[in-house]
Amino acid sequence: MKRSKDMIISQILDICTTGASKTKIVYQANLNFRTVNPYLELLSKNNLIETICGPITIYKTTGKGMKMLREFKNIQEELPELYEGASTKDK
Repeated sequence: MKRSKDMIISQILDICTTGASKTKIVYQANLNFRTVNPYLELLSKNNLIETICGPITIYKTTGKGMKMLREFKNIQEELPELYEGASTKDK
C-alpha cells in the first residue's frame, strides 16, 4: 500500500523529535535523498521543523510540529483502517 503524504510527514516529524540527520530520516522513513528534500523544505517553510547547522545538519521538530504530530496520531488512532499496513516501524 502506498503511503499518503500525511503519513510520510507524520513519520518525519516523529523521527525528528530528538533531532535527526538527513541520512537518519531517509533510512527510518524509507525514502531516498531525492524525495526527502521537498518534505524537509515544506516542513521547514511551515515552521514544523527547525534546521540546526553544524558539521552535520540536524532537523528537529518544533513545538508547532509536535502539536501537528499529536493531531496526526489522534487521526490515525480514530481511523486505523485508513492507515493499516502503512504504520511506522517499531523502533
